[in-house]
Amino acid sequence: MKRLYWYLENSFEKLTSIATAILGNSITFIIAFFTVIFWLSEKEFFKQDLHHCIGDIILGITFLSFFMIQKSFNRFSASLHLKLNELVSAHENASNSVINVEHKTELEIKEIAKDYAELVEQITEEVEEKLREDDILK
Repeated sequence: MKRLYWYLENSFEKLTSIATAILGNSITFIIAFFTVIFWLSEKEFFKQDLHHCIGDIILGITFLSFFMIQKSFNRFSASLHLKLNELVSAHENASNSVINVEHKTELEIKEIAKDYAELVEQITEEVEEKLREDDILK
């Protein structure tokens, strides 16, 4: 059962990665743009009343905006990951397990987050103990 869950989770991660890459692609936007133009240029579009025409135009613009937002998010996300990878790799005490963490599965990310939560708890206890020794925290 656990193996089936892992397989399904891994398959879903791959599917979302592929969908994100496709939806953020410039060619996909161009195809969507021409689809909207074709849809709006149909004879039936002009036979509608003004209210429905405006609604259809807004729907087309919203549809195209999705592709533009996805493209900008992909670019922003990639640049952010590069910057973080550079910061992590530049610090000698940093853990290399977080480099390219965006390519790990959700389960692996949760395990890393759990490790960091335990590390924070350990550091907090050490700091509180040090403060008690120095008689700062009573």
